[in-house]
Amino acid sequence: MDITELLNSSLGQSIIQNVASQFGMDQKEASGAVSAAIPTILAGMTKNAQSKEGAESLNRAIESKHDGSLLDNLSGILQGHTQELQQDGDGILGHVFGNKRSAVEQGISNKTGVSSSKIGPLLSTLAPIVMAYLGKEKRQTSTNAGGLGDLLGGLMGGAKQSRSGGGIMDLISGALDKDGDGDAMDDILDMFSKKR
Repeated sequence: MDITELLNSSLGQSIIQNVASQFGMDQKEASGAVSAAIPTILAGMTKNAQSKEGAESLNRAIESKHDGSLLDNLSGILQGHTQELQQDGDGILGHVFGNKRSAVEQGISNKTGVSSSKIGPLLSTLAPIVMAYLGKEKRQTSTNAGGLGDLLGGLMGGAKQSRSGGGIMDLISGALDKDGDGDAMDDILDMFSKKR
């Protein structure tokens, strides 16, 4: 299942409905924010998984805590334990985006028109859900640390290599900093927010 299928699934719709009520957004706003945030988190994870250390660190996090079981009672958790979820998410986002987190939040805010004061907690809420989903897919496909980059690429709908090479990994690594400003996150945001 790639990210588009996830967002259109009953799980994706449940996430969007909960986000709408939790952050005081209408359905369209919540859908736009979630549709921009989840691929951005995945893009950051994909970038991290390109290094051996990054892939191993992500693999350890998945195996120790993010096995996918969170998804079994997601609506219950979203309605009652968002503070725990967000604390976990803050840790994940620290690893994924480092000091670029505020730039990422601002980028999503600019793309969606949702204030960055809502985007921050939204990303914190979504990060453990993305990790749980990744953990579930990893378990189902018996993927090891070395295969996480391909698994993430598949979730983003672009791991299949074209004849000329390419695929999402080349897109991320080759065109990572298209505008030459030394910050790749804005370019990652551009790549995925246009797919809405």
